[in-house]
Amino acid sequence: MHATIPDLLRHAASTYGRREFLRFPDTSITFGEADARSDRLAGALIDRGVRPGDRVAVMLDNVPGWPLTWLGILKAGAITVPVNMRYRAADLEHVLRDSGAVATVTATDLEHVPGTVYDVDSLSSDTTVPNRTHDVTNDVANFQYTSGTTGFPKACMLTHDYWLTTARLIAGQARLRDDDVMLIAQAYSYMDPQWATLMCLMGGIPLVVLPRFSASGFWASAREHGATLTYVLGTMPLLMHKQPPHPRDRDNRMRLVLCSGIRPDLHRTFEERWGAPWRELYGSTETGPDLGVPIEAVETVGTGAMGPAYPGKEVTLDEESGEILVRGVPMMKGYWNHPEATAHAFRGGWYHTGDLGVRDAAGYIRHAGRLKDMVRRGGENISCAEVESVLTQHPAVLQAALVPIPDELFGELPKAFIQLRPGHAPEPSTAMSVIEHARRRLARFKIPAYVEFVEGFSLTPSARIEKRHLLNQDRDQRTAPAIPVERERS
Repeated sequence: MHATIPDLLRHAASTYGRREFLRFPDTSITFGEADARSDRLAGALIDRGVRPGDRVAVMLDNVPGWPLTWLGILKAGAITVPVNMRYRAADLEHVLRDSGAVATVTATDLEHVPGTVYDVDSLSSDTTVPNRTHDVTNDVANFQYTSGTTGFPKACMLTHDYWLTTARLIAGQARLRDDDVMLIAQAYSYMDPQWATLMCLMGGIPLVVLPRFSASGFWASAREHGATLTYVLGTMPLLMHKQPPHPRDRDNRMRLVLCSGIRPDLHRTFEERWGAPWRELYGSTETGPDLGVPIEAVETVGTGAMGPAYPGKEVTLDEESGEILVRGVPMMKGYWNHPEATAHAFRGGWYHTGDLGVRDAAGYIRHAGRLKDMVRRGGENISCAEVESVLTQHPAVLQAALVPIPDELFGELPKAFIQLRPGHAPEPSTAMSVIEHARRRLARFKIPAYVEFVEGFSLTPSARIEKRHLLNQDRDQRTAPAIPVERERS
């Protein structure tokens, strides 16, 4: 067992050396090269004053600099703060301020990043500093921000052991083989490419990193690279399914597709179309992998079952609410700067996921909705409180409430109910003004798709907006008086 991520990298470099580790569209990096280049990055960061325990943000596209910088930051003894490339002023400022990041590693073409900024290419090419690293003296590897609970995004403090255990458990579910090739298309700032990177370090296999997800090009990429394993989630499967059938759909080496939230009614169709088993993986940023369906469990196909708990995990249902509760390892250390939220999340000794579940006749848990004040748009969690805060900064807005409405493609879309200040007209031009205000401050996926003006809100005894009264099930929430304000569905 390796104590830290740098330990794992050094072991992989000495064991697999010249084998291919990272494959990007225009470059390939061996295990040995990744070790040497991340050493150089660590030395460059240390030379610029980064010290053990410092937080360093990474805001990059899916380029080699992302995983190499991550590994370099950890070798410098510091903590990585992954930043979504789609963040804009409000959400970016929140993450950098809340984390206390001493610097952001990014690209030269990003000009809106505040604070100390290091260009990734300059760091990588700096040969004036020695290749040196620090011993990892703190156990936290990442401040991984999540909108999985109410309020603004919080940083989950994820330890080296959390990441190593997560990678090891998923490698076990996948029955990792020496001839495997892992393919990933999600942004590196998300969890999935990060645990996939460590899983490939453990197995000595290549990780193919696509620049972005393309529904029309995904399976062509899988064929091109000989991928045998992948992980998809959110709207990705449905978008692929909506592509016209292709004669070469089953012409691939894929032996397992891991997925979160497989639609039961399409599960068997997915398997038959692309010729590979699809298996559920349930978990969260806070808890890592919790439930997983084994490859051989063909009886679960189409049932929505999320499988047994991973070794080291216990998963149960709250007797009164039906909420899914989790304990064991891996598990976050807590929310940075939020001891009250941490205590609330772990009340009674269990992590409260905010997800509802039901247990089927075979004893497996199926997902049955959520308790959290959030919108799940495809693979993205949107904190309602964060968006509401931005909306209410517009001079015309008195109060705002964001709620999820059902959507066939994305699962849910955000809809904003807005109470205007006196003197402002409830008309489309006002709605567009509010949305343009939000677009300048938030990532595009967080922007409301619909706006509806209301004269006032029903409040709870604690003076909070009572959202359950907003969604009248007797009418389509997209029709008038709702105003569609989304430019494009993405």
